[in-house]
Amino acid sequence: MATGQTRVFSGVQPTGNLHLGNYLGAIRNWVDLQYRYECLYCVVDLHAITIFQEPKALRDSTREVAAGLIAAGIDPRRSILFNQSQVPAHAELAWVINCITRLGWLNRMTQFKDKAGKNREAVSSGLYVYPNLMAADILVYKATHVPVGEDQKQHLELTRDVAQKFNNDYGVNFFPEVEPLILGEATRVMSLRDGAKKMSKSDPSDYSRITMTDDADTIALKIRKAKTDPEPIPETAASLSGRPEAANLIGIYGALSGQSRDQVCAAFAGKGFAEFKNALADLCVEKLAPIAEEMRRLRQDPAYVDSVLREGAAKARALAEPILREVHDIVGFLRP
Repeated sequence: MATGQTRVFSGVQPTGNLHLGNYLGAIRNWVDLQYRYECLYCVVDLHAITIFQEPKALRDSTREVAAGLIAAGIDPRRSILFNQSQVPAHAELAWVINCITRLGWLNRMTQFKDKAGKNREAVSSGLYVYPNLMAADILVYKATHVPVGEDQKQHLELTRDVAQKFNNDYGVNFFPEVEPLILGEATRVMSLRDGAKKMSKSDPSDYSRITMTDDADTIALKIRKAKTDPEPIPETAASLSGRPEAANLIGIYGALSGQSRDQVCAAFAGKGFAEFKNALADLCVEKLAPIAEEMRRLRQDPAYVDSVLREGAAKARALAEPILREVHDIVGFLRP
């Protein structure tokens, strides 16, 4: 495992159907980070049950997501890969954080408002204090950095507030001030059927997303069926304004090829999307089909995936438990 001053933590929900947006927005960055930093990657099954999960489906999804991370390049020898429920320190520290966090802070969390909608009184209390468990996920390892997207920045700010309040309340300099890890221009992948909506595993249309289990033929078919417009590709990315579907496909090509949107536009300027889609399909298949093939192989070997998670959890517990014991001492708990 890489060593150094930076300890990175990030998590992913075990809801299955990992897709191109997950890969470009997070997973491929995690693969790169493991060669530079000490990294912990967590399948957050405790978070998942804030909404009821059928038990067998949750176990299957946890294995599927872990398989996807391994297939994409997360190396269990370099990174600590585990599922959250195997490390009790997450839940225990979350209770301490529940007792520190002010209700006003939680009331400002926009993600709860979005998820609860008009059914605020009917959702679980777990969904309400979800951000506190996220803070515990990070602080129980004294992680210094978290790679974040736009929708997670508010949660990271809460984690910083919690750490600061804990330190101030108890007169210690214990938890670090967690920093966001900025990884360059964010790759925001939109639906292949609606360029105004993020690519999502919950979209009812399978053609809205490319999943990490799609084979080469399926990937190519979904790209060919992706919504576009009749205009040719412009010379610059600025000219894609008002053309969300076109901008999305150009962005996907750029992200997979390591080029800027301007470079992609310059390479295909004046060409129609029928021709461009052929090139994009070839690129997607080149980059994603090997991951899908390896993921399918791993899904046929659940015992191996379980062993990776089990060994990762043992490593995670070895890091978390001494930190939690210090929290006990600071708070004033008696312990053996």
